Amino acid sequence: MNGKRVLVTGGAGFIGSNLANHLAEDNEVLALDDGYLGTPENLDDAVEFHERSVVEDDLPTDVDVVFHLAALSSYPMHEDDPATGARVNVEGFVNTVDQAREDGCDTVVYASTSSIYGSRTEPSPESMDVEARTGYEASKLARERYGEYFAHHYDMNVAGMRFFSVYQGYGGAEEHKGEYANIIAQFADDVAHGRSPEIYGDGSQTRDFTHVDDIVRGLELAAEHELTGVYNLGTGDSYDFDTVVEFINRELGTDVEPTYVENPIPDDVYVHDTMADVTKFREATGWEPTIDFEEGVRRVCAQYK
Repeated sequence: MNGKRVLVTGGAGFIGSNLANHLAEDNEVLALDDGYLGTPENLDDAVEFHERSVVEDDLPTDVDVVFHLAALSSYPMHEDDPATGARVNVEGFVNTVDQAREDGCDTVVYASTSSIYGSRTEPSPESMDVEARTGYEASKLARERYGEYFAHHYDMNVAGMRFFSVYQGYGGAEEHKGEYANIIAQFADDVAHGRSPEIYGDGSQTRDFTHVDDIVRGLELAAEHELTGVYNLGTGDSYDFDTVVEFINRELGTDVEPTYVENPIPDDVYVHDTMADVTKFREATGWEPTIDFEEGVRRVCAQYK
C-alpha cells in the first residue's frame, strides 16, 4: 500500500504503532490514541500523532483507509468496568467508522479476537460457532455485527481480523503493556533477569503465537484487497506455556524454572487453547505467516544477549 492517507486508531499501542510505523514509509499516517495503554514514544517521527479518544466528535477521519485497533483489549479491563469497555470497544468503533463514512472513506480494517472460539486444540475456521463468555468477547462480537451493518447498509469494505496471540517482545513496542503484554514477552524478560516466570495452572495451556510483523502485513493486505467479512490471523501452530519457557531458556542459555500458581481467571471463561485456521485469509490475499515460533522467540530474546 502506498500513497494513501491512513488513520490508525489505538495507533500508539503495541500493534497499532507497529502498523503505523510500517505504513508511514510509503503513506501519510495519522495515529490516534487516548494514552490509556499506548505511548507516542512508540511512534516514528513520520507519523502524525493525535491524542484523542475514539468516542469523541470531529475525529481526523478524512482518510482513504481506517485501521481501527483502539480497544480495551483484555478480560480484566472489561470486568473492572463493563460499561466503559462497551463504550470504548463498541460505541468507539461505530463512532469512528461512521465519521469516516461521512468523510468519504469506504475501507475499514478492524481488530476482533480469537477468544470468541473458546478453547480449541484443533484449527478454528471462521465458519464455526462462536460465543461471548466475557465482556471483552461480547464487545468484539458486537463490533463484528456493526461491521456487517456498515458493509451491507453503506456498501463499505469492512474487514474484521480475529487476532491470535500477538507478540513482539520488550525490545519492540510491547514493553509499555506490562502485565497485559504477551506471555512470550513477559517470560523472556523474567528469565533474562533471573526471575521465575509465573504460569497459571499446570503450563499445559496452548496459544497460537503470531509475531506482530506477520499481523501488520496481514492488516495491510486486508486493506489493499478491500476485504469484507471476518478473517483469522494466526500461524496454525500452537505451543504450550512450558514449551515457551523451555525455548526461552535454550535461547538465552539459562535454566530458570517457572512457578505454577492458581489461575485467577474462572475456568468457565479462561481460554485454555487456541489455534488458527487461516485458509480463508490465505486464499483471499496470498498471506502466509513468515516468522515461526523458534524464530520469534529468537527475536524476542535478542535484546538480552
